[in-house]
This record gives sequence, structure tokens and C-alpha cells, in this order.
Amino acid sequence: MMKSSVSICPVPTEQQPINEYQELRESWFFRWGMLELQGYIKKLAWVWGVSWIVAGPLAAASFAPSRYTVHFLLCAAAGAGMFLALTLLRLYLGWSYVRDRLLKETIFYEESGWYDGQTWTKPPEILTRDRLIVSYQVQPILKRLKRTFGILVLLVFGGSLIWNFL
Repeated sequence: MMKSSVSICPVPTEQQPINEYQELRESWFFRWGMLELQGYIKKLAWVWGVSWIVAGPLAAASFAPSRYTVHFLLCAAAGAGMFLALTLLRLYLGWSYVRDRLLKETIFYEESGWYDGQTWTKPPEILTRDRLIVSYQVQPILKRLKRTFGILVLLVFGGSLIWNFL
């Protein structure tokens, strides 16, 4: 039954929401959201640590590390946090795009270029399958990314409080 609905799908293979979802699952970068908690934290810590290569010298130009150690550390940590925030934003945008495509009843697609867009209405069994994927696979990833953003905001807020008390 499912093969017949998929076989009549006029949407090009690479533009079908299920295939876009599979691409994200197999992607080196977007797979980060699916890792176990320890692996996820390691990846984010790696991004934050590598970001110090840029943020550290910029912070040192404003605050001499030997004289203003705490200010230097807070400024560099916040700068590295910006790189981390951009990484999280990219992860979130990719997964939310696929979530939206999976949830929609009608799919917009292009047959051969930007000038010939079409829409296709999903059959009920494909719509149900896609919505189950969103509920059990995509939503937990987006929830984790939102929580991570929240923690990052709290850390920046905490750093700004420390900054104000100095």
C-alpha cells in the first residue's frame, strides 16, 4: 500500500521530505543533534574550545590577560559562545526546516528550476508516517537544541552578572 503512494509521488527524490530527513540523519554535522548526551556535549565543547582561537586574541586585545584576567576570560568565553550559538542556530534551522516539510499536507517542489514550482498533496498514509517521524525523531532533537540555547543564555547572563560585580 505504501509503495503505490510513493511511486505516484511527482516530487523529485531529493526534494521529498522523507529523503531530506534521511539526508540530515546521515549528515556529519546535523547528526550531532541525534548523539547520546555525552557525545553531543563533547561536540559542542569542541566547537566552543576551537572558537577560543579567534575569541581569545580578540579578548586579549581589549583586556590584557595578565592585568584583567577575569575580564579577559569572560570576554573570550562570550566570544567563543557566539560561535557556539551560531552552530546551534544552524543545527536548529536545518532540523526545523525538515520538520516543517514533514508536517505540511502539501509539498512545494521544483521540477527543473526556480520558475516551475508545483505543489503535491500527500496521501493520508504518507502524511501519517511523516508526522510520526516528526513526533518521535525530530521533535526531541529540536527540544534538545532549545534547551541548549537556554543554558547558553543563562551562562551569558551569569557572566554578565559577574562582569557587573567586578
